[in-house]
Amino acid sequence: MRITILAFGSRGDVQPFLALGLGLKKVGYTVKIATHANFEAWVKELGFEFALLSMNPQEMLESEAGQAALNTGKNLFKIYKTVSELFNPCMDANLRDAWVACQDADAIIGSPIAYWGLDISQKLGVPFFWGELFPSYPTNLYPMLKIMPVLEGLGGWYNRFSYHLIWFLFWQIYRQPINNWRVKVLNLAPISIWQSYLPRLRKQRIPWLRGISSSVIPTPKNLPSEIHSTGYWFLDAPTNFVPPADLVDFLAKGKPPIYVGFGSMGGETAAKTLEIVLEALQRTGERGILVTGWSGISNSNLPDTIFKINSIPHAWLLSRVAAAVHHCGAGTTAAVIRAGIPHIPIPFAGDQPSWADIVMKLRVGTKPLPHQKLTVESLTGAFVEVQSEKMQTQAALLGEKVRTENGVPAAVSVLQHYLSA
Repeated sequence: MRITILAFGSRGDVQPFLALGLGLKKVGYTVKIATHANFEAWVKELGFEFALLSMNPQEMLESEAGQAALNTGKNLFKIYKTVSELFNPCMDANLRDAWVACQDADAIIGSPIAYWGLDISQKLGVPFFWGELFPSYPTNLYPMLKIMPVLEGLGGWYNRFSYHLIWFLFWQIYRQPINNWRVKVLNLAPISIWQSYLPRLRKQRIPWLRGISSSVIPTPKNLPSEIHSTGYWFLDAPTNFVPPADLVDFLAKGKPPIYVGFGSMGGETAAKTLEIVLEALQRTGERGILVTGWSGISNSNLPDTIFKINSIPHAWLLSRVAAAVHHCGAGTTAAVIRAGIPHIPIPFAGDQPSWADIVMKLRVGTKPLPHQKLTVESLTGAFVEVQSEKMQTQAALLGEKVRTENGVPAAVSVLQHYLSA
């Protein structure tokens, strides 16, 4: 059986679905990963068939609209405007590419944002599965995103409403290009302005996979039976992975350093944030490992206490550092939690402020330090806080819980159940 996974977004959005794909391959499925050109070599290296989704997420985030998106904070209407400006120009090409990628699929798995896998499955008559990395099914327990903190005091009513509001707004962003594509390419009727993907997924009882640990975000007790909480989907370092000798030497020469990385956050915004972090490290004498990712920082005059590397598997590195300064993207947050080390969250946009708030409330991270308000002084204070025995113990305990979970096998078992029915 052939399964196509539509993995749309940054590395943190794509990587969990590669882990899920490896689990599916292990039990005999043929897996195609439809994602962006940035990840083609990685996808093929893992043994998957690759299909192109045209958008370049790195270029998009480094564009003027992308940099604006990183500075929206929690303003819902600014988020709506910037997301529209980012995604609308590339939607036609992505819909076309996704349609082509799924032509030989016996089943389709859609990652967050790749809602249109549901439309393709409707046309092809094959099963569709929705995968999420942040809770998106309405509950009274917590809001979907921290977009209107001033209203969170309203409690359960607002929490549930936030899901319907965000699904509705995202549908307005995508509605015109998706409806044009449904009519002209899929020969399907357009969907009404009020019919976001949430009610469609619920009405059709689409199986829903939550790649999130219940130890981190509690699973509501009243979820429909088709929604399955499996735990995180981690991609481990390759068994033949050999770390750079100079990195191993750096780790051995002093106390555990602080990890610094902002993943897919790139451009001038991330570069300025990194400069503040580097100054704080130097001022306090802390050692650091700077994982540049898409930030592209080119500072060649780093002191001996800072080690710079473009990328390295989180599964190998994070258990060897004292704490992590990061943007609180879903993937990095999960990896830091799994490693059992404290967080210093510097959120930028999207779901990052929500994850920053979550790790703070779990007492495994400091108070969020939004990049717009970040100072050397606030960061040096956070360096002291993460060294407290209380936070280190709490982070270690949570890490132990998450490491006992088997998210990928659990998700694969759910998929097997539906696909063999």
